[in-house]
Amino acid sequence: QVQFVESGGGLVQPGGSLRLSCAASGNFFSSLSMAWYRQAPGKERELVAGITTGGSTNYGDSVKGRFTISRDNAKNTVYLQMNSLKPEDTAVYYCNSLPQIWRWGQGTQVTVSS
Repeated sequence: QVQFVESGGGLVQPGGSLRLSCAASGNFFSSLSMAWYRQAPGKERELVAGITTGGSTNYGDSVKGRFTISRDNAKNTVYLQMNSLKPEDTAVYYCNSLPQIWRWGQGTQVTVSS
């Protein structure tokens, strides 16, 4: 069983930056491809960015060039650096494996507003 604890969200103005962290429990982290997902009010959860065990990354079209996913296997942690934030990035952000297998954590709220 793997559990995730997301942190780092908050209120930020348009154009600002945030860095999200996701700490994973369990012994399987280094063998998992990981991803960040988000769910905005009234919308389905969507994939934001993914990273393989070897460090290859992929991004949703709406965040390409603005967000960067990374991982630290020694710390069982995956990160999401978010720059040039837009109001449409407002959502609850979650991490999980890619594809999603494990139970969702509580997520971290990101609100982009002036």
